[in-house]
Amino acid sequence: MIVPRRLQDAFATPVSEFGRYLRTETVGGVVLLVATAIALIWANSPSAELYQAIREIRVGPAALHLDLTLAQWATDGLLAVFFFVVGLELKRELVLGELSTIRRALLPVAAALGGMIVPAVLALLVGQGAPGMEKAWAIPVATDIAFALGVLALAGSALPTTARVFLLGLAVADDLGAIVIIAVLFSTGVHVVALLVAVAAAGTYWLLQRRRIRAWWLYVPLAVVTWVAMHDAGVHATIAGVLLGLLTRVKADPDEAESPAVRLEHRLQPWSAGFCVPVFALFAAGVPIGASALRAVFTEPVSLAVVVGLLVGKLVGIFASSWLVIRFVPASRPPGLDWRDLLAVSMLGGVGFTVSLLIAELALAEHEPQLVQTAKAAVLLASATASLIAAAMLVRRGRIHRLAGDPAE
Repeated sequence: MIVPRRLQDAFATPVSEFGRYLRTETVGGVVLLVATAIALIWANSPSAELYQAIREIRVGPAALHLDLTLAQWATDGLLAVFFFVVGLELKRELVLGELSTIRRALLPVAAALGGMIVPAVLALLVGQGAPGMEKAWAIPVATDIAFALGVLALAGSALPTTARVFLLGLAVADDLGAIVIIAVLFSTGVHVVALLVAVAAAGTYWLLQRRRIRAWWLYVPLAVVTWVAMHDAGVHATIAGVLLGLLTRVKADPDEAESPAVRLEHRLQPWSAGFCVPVFALFAAGVPIGASALRAVFTEPVSLAVVVGLLVGKLVGIFASSWLVIRFVPASRPPGLDWRDLLAVSMLGGVGFTVSLLIAELALAEHEPQLVQTAKAAVLLASATASLIAAAMLVRRGRIHRLAGDPAE
């Protein structure tokens, strides 16, 4: 694959690494799709009661407040690994990549902000006054990078490589926004002592990184202590993963072939994309999809707000914000990317899935548990619809690029 020099410089990492990342995310998206299909079939089969029973099995030490259900372990435990990888990617982009300078970060950050603010506003307008909307407005703000990149790789291979770069930068900035929302909106009754323990463990992790210590047997216990303390403190445990990812060193020393962040990302990305996220989906995506359940998606204000937020809000927010930035800062426009290309990529923002399902659980499970399943169904329906619409748009744009003789790489 031949990539322009400006793109190599933008990432400050070998081109092959970027290619491996895209391929891993694409494969991860396929595995995630299979896990979702299994969950939906199982939850709507004669053995649906078995599915629910397995979700509710409790394991773990009660003395540490960790006697959690398997579904909770998937949400709080396995997704912590996913968010650790997100933290590594975010740190690398902030220090070396697309978000490392104002000029590079301007377009993806603005697009991500627009893609979060507009869906939230639309969701609040559609679901105004409905029970659960106090926090459910956050459900449509997230974009699922695995699914989005998977659809782009399958349907938009003929688009310029800058489309992938733009989507990756957008997704990283979007992840940061989702992390902030989870940390602020869903942290309740914070226990100071436990939080101080988490901070101390994370600080020790950072100090070991600064001292260039590479002993994994020190880092693993520190990561576990940070996660347990964060969970006990009342802060959502996945934030521990993000925090440690951000504290990991991303610049390689002269005697190193690669930095700790890159090394950990290479090792954990397959586990995150191939196991952690699919298992979470297996436990989270099993919702009723009968006629009454689908009818509720379009009659319940909360679920309707989710659909409108993902399908309309994401597209309008990402594209409008991008248009404004490019209009006033022409140099920020990705080379070779047409406005209609940008519109198609913006449609991919409506693929919420993983983080949207997580936020649906966090926002509704405690006070409006009867709405959780409907909200999840809305996320799945909107994400699938956004994927199909985006795929159709990308295929059309790819055909036009091929006819025009534009190189995709």
